[in-house]
Amino acid sequence: MSLLSRIQALLPDLPPSEKRVAELVLNRPVEVVSAPISQIAQWSDVSQPTVIRFCRRLKCPGLPGFKLKLAGDLGAGIPFVHASLAPGDDLSQLIGKVFDHAVAGLARGRNALPPEAVDRAVEALDRASRIECYGLGNSAITAQDAQMKLFRLGTATVVCTDSQIQRVAAALLPGDAAVLVISNSGRTKSLLDVAALARRSGATIIALTRSDSPLAEAADILLPADVQENPEVYAPMVSRLVHLAIIDVLTVALALRKGPAAITRMEVAKASLQATREPR
Repeated sequence: MSLLSRIQALLPDLPPSEKRVAELVLNRPVEVVSAPISQIAQWSDVSQPTVIRFCRRLKCPGLPGFKLKLAGDLGAGIPFVHASLAPGDDLSQLIGKVFDHAVAGLARGRNALPPEAVDRAVEALDRASRIECYGLGNSAITAQDAQMKLFRLGTATVVCTDSQIQRVAAALLPGDAAVLVISNSGRTKSLLDVAALARRSGATIIALTRSDSPLAEAADILLPADVQENPEVYAPMVSRLVHLAIIDVLTVALALRKGPAAITRMEVAKASLQATREPR
């Protein structure tokens, strides 16, 4: 567990003074790394010995050791722990928190995506005679993005975002098809039913979803997207960003696997859109 994650976990049980230090570190880790103890104490409205006690609580001998661990986390790409939005936040704070949370989610998604799972998914997509992309609600938008990117690579690819059409399509799939099922929760009953129908047809099921979900268990290949959403933002924004990034990974990897012909198709597709744009 990263140092920032440990601080977040400890936060509810800290004494009030140490909690102020913890909140400062969570909200402004880069500034804390470079600040002297006097500045950290002033920002937190605590004494300098309180800062030292906080460091020792985290098994660091003092502030220099704490800063070294914190800098190591940040340098390794471990993102800031997202601070919750508060009613009094101004726009600058809101922008920073929302973007930090998005960056954190993308970094976690990158680190949790197994290359071997991507390789298996790309292999299944490459050998498929047909690709179908299924999603409902917010995930329907992601499914449409997947279809738009994958069909350019030469395999017939369609998207189904209606639960009844999905059922019919899944029941009629050829045995050498691949189905990409996208769901944030992985618990939508209609998608689970569709996955079962697709399996009965003999298709390969690739699930882009949470690893602890029923859909993950039903899939032949799991592309895990375990994202902690911000409860103050009432939309699965970060999970959608992670899903879109994973689809980009699949598309690029599949294009490279298919070779020059696929790259040429992508270039032709891009060139076809030039006439729709005003020249610079």
